[in-house]
Amino acid sequence: MIAVVTATANEMRAAFPDAPVPAQGQAVEYTFGGRGLLLAVTGVGVVNAALSAGRLLAGRTLEGAVNLGIAGAYDPDEYPLLSTCYAWQETWPEYGLLDEEGGVDPRGIGFPQGEAGGKPVWNRVKLNPVNDAAAMGLGLADGWLRASGVTVSGVTGTPERAGWLKMSCNADMENMEGFALAYAFIQAGLPFLEVRTLSNLVGSRDSGDWEMKGALKALEGAATTLFSG
Repeated sequence: MIAVVTATANEMRAAFPDAPVPAQGQAVEYTFGGRGLLLAVTGVGVVNAALSAGRLLAGRTLEGAVNLGIAGAYDPDEYPLLSTCYAWQETWPEYGLLDEEGGVDPRGIGFPQGEAGGKPVWNRVKLNPVNDAAAMGLGLADGWLRASGVTVSGVTGTPERAGWLKMSCNADMENMEGFALAYAFIQAGLPFLEVRTLSNLVGSRDSGDWEMKGALKALEGAATTLFSG
């Protein structure tokens, strides 16, 4: 069985319109495309994501995990809104030693968060989306974009902050759960895939830079491609 995790109930409903939607922190079994799935809604943010991952891993045998959801784009010219992306790395830029300019040195306090895949984890985990999708028997569409994810606890609200994150983290898309989920499932030795549709320009609160409804709608097509491809 593959765990399919979203942050919100709206994302789960969008991805699987006919599925039962679990309460936050809970999971329900669902068959889609002939596959047995375990659907879970984490709640927003890294703490909720980590708690849910722990619950999913406790006492279950999983084939792997997929994180579905929406994300912001740092550069819509390279990553147009409503595009579907899969992550090749996730960075949590808020772990480490904070300096007077707002930068964070992940090695500044001298303690890695732990290990994953036999390597220390500071503020970044590398993913293997093509190999992990194949290991779970899932399909990636040719038109999907390969993206570097950044996981934040506070949504980026200014162009200046967005520019700093893009430069310092090699950032393509912003979310609030990807790092925690990737770290948990990779640490458990399971294939992990993060697929997101792009809903907004990171750093802008202008409604003209947002396509939330369209991005949610695109999740259904992404799920169908993944589990029926």
